[in-house]
Amino acid sequence: MQFRKITIVGVGLLGGSIGLAARRHRLTGEVAGYVRRAASLKDCENAGAVDYATTDLPAAVSNADLIIVCTPLAQMPALAEQFLPALKRGAIVTDVGSVKAGVMRQLESIVAKAGGHFVGSHPMAGGEKMGVLAARADLYANSVCVVTPTKKSNAAVVRKLERFWQSLGARTLRLDAAQHDLLVSRSSHLPHVVAAALAKLVLQPAGPQRQTALCATGFRDTTRIASGSPEMWRDIALANRKNVARAVDAFVAELKQFQAALRRDDGKAVEKFFAAAKERRDNWCACLASTSSE
Repeated sequence: MQFRKITIVGVGLLGGSIGLAARRHRLTGEVAGYVRRAASLKDCENAGAVDYATTDLPAAVSNADLIIVCTPLAQMPALAEQFLPALKRGAIVTDVGSVKAGVMRQLESIVAKAGGHFVGSHPMAGGEKMGVLAARADLYANSVCVVTPTKKSNAAVVRKLERFWQSLGARTLRLDAAQHDLLVSRSSHLPHVVAAALAKLVLQPAGPQRQTALCATGFRDTTRIASGSPEMWRDIALANRKNVARAVDAFVAELKQFQAALRRDDGKAVEKFFAAAKERRDNWCACLASTSSE
């Protein structure tokens, strides 16, 4: 048992999956969950994600050794201000947000003043379905979880947090928050923008008749993540807006090069475009397979 009590602030897909995995692997004696709506209390307990859920945030956090904030980014500072008076001295606070620099700036110092330790986390796992009823205990298995300590972070706390994520099946990677935000703007945030734009364009109500009948597996797979939470992705895009805007610029430049090749009727350039993409993705998939088998 790594912690006597873990509190999950926001018991949805990510938070619920943490609770399920922590209980399955016996990482804690107790999992408490905080939810905003009373209607969600039964779902949390029925899903088995927590030992108990409550709408009383200080009560949920009281005596917890580890608090994991699993809410949209914009809600995190206000929630932290609410639960800090109940924070146990020496408690570890982390989050699962997809953007780290702003969260680290906002929470590290105020948690430290309350006697706790804040270190950011970003498990690279999830899905388009929302809510605790979509949670599963193996969500983090074979995933990467980025941990973003600063120069002020307690080394023992960072190691303990990394061991926690590893116990859920994740591989941990330490990154500076700014570097993390730059990298995920391309690999995580840009794909969501592209999927959303594609779904918005192709499935527009004023589009051609029979269009949806011709949207088959490729379209479905490419746009799957467009079904994610609009509130969550609004917060992510705005919190990382400079990096995401640059990523969109780079993507548009790639499309324009391809468009120019089409207009020139340049078969070699068109084939080179697809060949380079295939080679790079195939190499990436081979790397993934090799890593997961280690």
